[in-house]
Amino acid sequence: MVETLIPTLKRVSTGIQGAEKLDDFLITSTALQTVEQVKKQNEIEDEYYLRLGTRMGGCSGIQYMLGFDSEVNDNDKIVEVDDLKMVIDNHSLFYLQGVTLDYAEGAQGAGFTFNNPNNEHSCGCSN
Repeated sequence: MVETLIPTLKRVSTGIQGAEKLDDFLITSTALQTVEQVKKQNEIEDEYYLRLGTRMGGCSGIQYMLGFDSEVNDNDKIVEVDDLKMVIDNHSLFYLQGVTLDYAEGAQGAGFTFNNPNNEHSCGCSN
C-alpha cells in the first residue's frame, strides 16, 4: 500500500486592511522544507529573505517570482512562517491574496508552483 502524504498549509496574513482569512497567502509544508533545503545546499546565509513577487505577463496575466534577497525596501512587508523570513512588495501582496505556494514533483519535472484559485484564465503552466 502506498501512503500519500498531504502537505500541511501555513497561513500568512497579507495584513491588507479589509482583507479576510480567505485572502491570506498559503505555503505548504513541502514548499517550506524545499526552500530550507535549497538554502542549505547553496549555503545561503540566514539573513537572506525569500522574496515573493509578481509582474504582469505570462498566460494568466500574472507571472510569479521567487528568489532570495538580503535587502528590504520601504514598500516591502516582512512575514515569517516557522523559521523562514519572507519579503513581499506591497504591489505583489495584493496579487498573492488566496494563492498557495507549493513544491511538486511529477512527470513534467519538479518545481515551485503558485496555485491561484482567483485566476480564471490559466493554461495550467503556473505562470
